[in-house]
Amino acid sequence: MFKPIPVAIGLRYLRAKRRNGFISFISLASILGIALGVAALITTLAVMSGFQREIRDRMLQMAAHATVSADGEVMQDWQQAVRLAMEDKRVAGAAPYIDAQALLTGPRKQPAIVRGVVPSEEGKVSVLAEKMVQGKLDQLTPGSFNIVLGKELALWLGVGVGDKIVVLTDVRATPMGAIQQLKRFTVSGLFEAGYQEYDKNLAIANLQDMQRVLRSGDGVTGVRLKLHDMNLSWEVARDLAVRLGGGYNVSDWSSENANMFRALKLEKTMMAILLSLIIAMGAFNLVSSQVMLVTDKQADIAILRTLGLAPKGVMQIFMVQGTLIGVMGTVMGVVGGILLTLNLEHILRAIERVFSVQLMPEDVYYITGLPTELQSSDVVTIAIVALVMSFLATIYPAWRASRTAPAEALRYE
Repeated sequence: MFKPIPVAIGLRYLRAKRRNGFISFISLASILGIALGVAALITTLAVMSGFQREIRDRMLQMAAHATVSADGEVMQDWQQAVRLAMEDKRVAGAAPYIDAQALLTGPRKQPAIVRGVVPSEEGKVSVLAEKMVQGKLDQLTPGSFNIVLGKELALWLGVGVGDKIVVLTDVRATPMGAIQQLKRFTVSGLFEAGYQEYDKNLAIANLQDMQRVLRSGDGVTGVRLKLHDMNLSWEVARDLAVRLGGGYNVSDWSSENANMFRALKLEKTMMAILLSLIIAMGAFNLVSSQVMLVTDKQADIAILRTLGLAPKGVMQIFMVQGTLIGVMGTVMGVVGGILLTLNLEHILRAIERVFSVQLMPEDVYYITGLPTELQSSDVVTIAIVALVMSFLATIYPAWRASRTAPAEALRYE
């Protein structure tokens, strides 16, 4: 009795048993369609966010958050760069490095990046030591000319621990003519980062050994930084370059992998648009059910109009009912999507056990499970989109009901 008349009648129509069972079926299909679309969209975006997070985390385990490198020449004052970096409270660790494009030759040949590091300092900027599957990082002692290979790289070269490989880094001009810079290294260990870009294309050697191979003296390529907040990587690296006096190249994890993250974002956006069509289908079913309901309630509408209810009030009745159907479907979809996302890994394992299959075998995929990351912003956005679609779907049927002429509707009653 305390509700506005349109709201009270709309709620009554929603609860009442309808004479036409087909209308009730279409209304139920509308609720289930919206719920299915919302749940599917929440789960899909959570899985895509999970994969994106997994790729980013695996990449950043081996890559620095930011780097400051010399512009075309080697960095001679890298000790000062490390000291200035560690004075910044935003920096968690800093270490020098040398990167060189090289051709590695064993039983087979494979191009790769050979990185010179200081083994005792590398733990400050990466977890390389924890990713060793054979050998140890501290075996990269100065003068040993040992080298650590990615597991995939070793497989492509056809070598293992203890084997010799030749590292060809560059062609150097001398008075005797062009001479290839090459050096024989011993494979002392293998690492597996779980990210193909490193497992197949990266080799690690001692910093001093690489300085001797490249004849760079005490110079290095640059300094790698690990930060407490990786979102500040560009700002911190830029500040360090300014404090060093300028003339340095600055890069961070997001710019170095911009194309990959842009592709992942585009893929997630396109998937969201495509799955939104499921919600749109539920909204179209809502239009159909509301149109049929308006036709079924012509006599009721005419009586309400003769009792003094304005066309606006009639329109509000059916908008209230249609919106409530959309709200019910959205709530069911949000709850179902969250529950499905939280239990997706268990569902995957159950399917594998029941059908005796392995959906993501370890010898094919780097990521063997279904990582998920349920982001509240995604859930809220999906819910809002579903509610807006449901609201828009009620406008035409409600407007059509408001245009009902009482005399025409009651003529054959």
